[in-house]
Amino acid sequence: MAQNGAPRQQQPQQPPPSMYPSQGQMPPSGSSFQTSPTSNGGASSPPQQSYIENILRLNKGKLASVFMTFEGAKENNTKLFKGIIEAAGRDHLILSDPQTGMRYLLPLIYLDYASFEEEIEYAPEFGGVPR
Repeated sequence: MAQNGAPRQQQPQQPPPSMYPSQGQMPPSGSSFQTSPTSNGGASSPPQQSYIENILRLNKGKLASVFMTFEGAKENNTKLFKGIIEAAGRDHLILSDPQTGMRYLLPLIYLDYASFEEEIEYAPEFGGVPR
């Protein structure tokens, strides 16, 4: 209680500073590739990043072979998924198998690599012009 008899209001506790980046600074899961900064009249801009999920989005509608490793699996912890890329999010990939009609929601945390039988659409700065 405060000196005047009124109950004391508790101040919200701030968590201690962390050595880990805040949520806003965390990159999406999956690998990222950085290009070097460009010069714009003496001022440098931050490096552009191209994340796996952005590359997968650029290749929506293409047939992909996706290789994943599931840690802790007793047998056959490596699995191949083959299908058409329907969507890719920050932490997941949706594939549809044209042979079976089965759709897979795959967490990107398990992604080893993906291969394509055709040219891969790629833009170092996502949202830029694909190559």
